[in-house]
This record gives sequence, structure tokens and C-alpha cells, in this order.
Amino acid sequence: MRIPAAIRAPQRSPLLQVVKSAAATIAAWLLAGWIVPGQLPVFAAIAALLVVQPSVNQSLSKALERSIGVIVGVVIAVSLGLLLGSPSWIVLLAIVVAMLVAWALRASPGTGNQVAISAMLVLALGSTPDYAIARIFETLIGVVIGIVVNALIVPPVLVAPARRDLGMLGSELAASLDRLAAALPEPQSPARLQELMVEVRLLRPMRDVAEASIAAGEESLTLNPRRSTHREELAEMRVLLERLTPIVTQTIGMTRAYFDHYDDTIGEEPAVAAIADQLRRAGHDVRLAVQIADVAPEPDALTSAIPALTSPLVIRPPASEHWILVGSLMEDLRRIRGELVDED
Repeated sequence: MRIPAAIRAPQRSPLLQVVKSAAATIAAWLLAGWIVPGQLPVFAAIAALLVVQPSVNQSLSKALERSIGVIVGVVIAVSLGLLLGSPSWIVLLAIVVAMLVAWALRASPGTGNQVAISAMLVLALGSTPDYAIARIFETLIGVVIGIVVNALIVPPVLVAPARRDLGMLGSELAASLDRLAAALPEPQSPARLQELMVEVRLLRPMRDVAEASIAAGEESLTLNPRRSTHREELAEMRVLLERLTPIVTQTIGMTRAYFDHYDDTIGEEPAVAAIADQLRRAGHDVRLAVQIADVAPEPDALTSAIPALTSPLVIRPPASEHWILVGSLMEDLRRIRGELVDED
């Protein structure tokens, strides 16, 4: 029997993150139990556990969510306890009221759930004002410890995944240009044409993954004590992604045009060989760009450090039956060249 994907993550969390969560939870439990004796410091432990997130910025957001949720939930629980006493059904009423209050305040799902849970726990364990104040203070202790632990013990910096995903995008983009260059002068079977389209369509989701990884890296630097070391590196990755994004679009468009207008005589067109040569040069320059940015997954020792696209391509007018395809390829190639040689 396979475990459903709904309860399993695609990959394990870093072991360091697990250790930090455990350390924060233990520290919060011990410190809150010492400062606020008399009750098991459950609120502090839960707060610390939830606050340790993949980034310091996320920890702060989770801390605000947790603190506000507990305070509102405790206020609701104490108010209902003072008004209605302590019958068993008041716990259910508190949950419903808490959910409605969170909805009225447009609280996030996490905050809304926290309001309801806090109200339920306070009424189940003790609804006196002194108990409620102690639980709020206990929660704040857990929140502070969670933030401190996450910020001081190797605060996470998500630069490596951004470098990896951007390097994979650059390598696949260069490979797509090379595949199209190899296909243009030679007759292609319908199966190979379909294969070219399937392969080039992978570029768009790869570009989206690289964008998400860079955004996650930038977010991980917010409020991070280690941000100064990596900020410039991520900025360079962002610039490279912005250069590669139009080339992704043009490469997909060129392959689509070739697929739509293909016939067996395309390779006989004199301009096609020149376009294929320029595509290989563009692939070279894409590889060079990712190597200069130090994001290439496996640097190619054969890649020259000299850009291959040096001057615009000039061709003779194509045959009438091929002018649409050749014109489309030339326009997309002009735009690719503009990105690679920093031309508008």
C-alpha cells in the first residue's frame, strides 16, 4: 500500500531544520516552565515549534500569526467564560465564535485556526483571567525563542537551489538552440518534429522553477544576518534570468514555426544553413552567460570565453514558399542576439 502523496512531501526537510525546531521547542518548554510555573508550558512549546521556519522572514510572519491568534483566542475564551460560566458546551460555542471573529477580521487561515485552537485550549484547561494572561506570556516566550534560534543557528540562505535551477535552465536552453540548429538543414520525421516540440516546451516550466527559486532565495535573505554575503549573488542571478526569459520565448517560438511550416525542402534554402550556424553560436553564448554567472551545473571546458555572436546575419531573400518560416526565424534570432549582446 502506497502512502498518499497528500501526507508526504516531495523531499525531506533539511536535518538542520529539524534540529533547530527541536532545540527551540525544548528551550521554550524549559524557560517558560521556569518563568511561568504551575502549568505545563504547552503554548510556549507549540509557538516555538511553529515559528522555526525555512527563513527568518517567515519566522517573523509566523510569530505574528501565532501571537495575534493566541491573544484573540484567549480574549474570546475568557469573555465567554465570564459571561456563561463553565458548561461543557461552551467549548464548542467558543470555537464557532472564534472562527466567525477570524472571518470578520479577514484573518489568514493560519491565524483563524490559531484563534479557534487557543480559545478551545483555554476553556478546556482553565478560563480564569490569570490563566489566560499566563498563556499569552508563555506564547510570547515561545515565539521569541523560535525567532532567536532560527536567526542565530545557521540562518537558512536559499542560494544553492536558485543557482542549481538557473543553471539547469541555461543548459537546457542552450541544448534547445543546438537541437534546432541540427534539425534545420536536415529532413526530419514527424516523430522527431514532435520530439523537438516536447523538449522545447520544457523550457517554460524550468524558467518558472528558476524564478520561484530565486524569489525564495531573495525572501530567505530578508532579516537574515548573513544577507550581505549573498545579496549581490542573487541580484546577478535575477539579471541573468531576465536576460534568458525572452530567449526562452523566442526559442519556443522558433521551434513552433519550424514545426508548423516544415517541409522536406527547407534544408535546401541557402539561408537555413546560416541561421543554423547562428543558433549554434547563440547556444554557445547562452552557455557562456551561465558560466560567467557561476550557475552552470557542469561547466563545459570546450566553451570559448569569446562570445560567438559578433555581427547581425545578412541573407539573400528566401524562396517564396519558405519566406514565412525564414522571416520568422530571422526575427526571433534578431531578438535573441539583442539579449545576448545587450542590444535594445
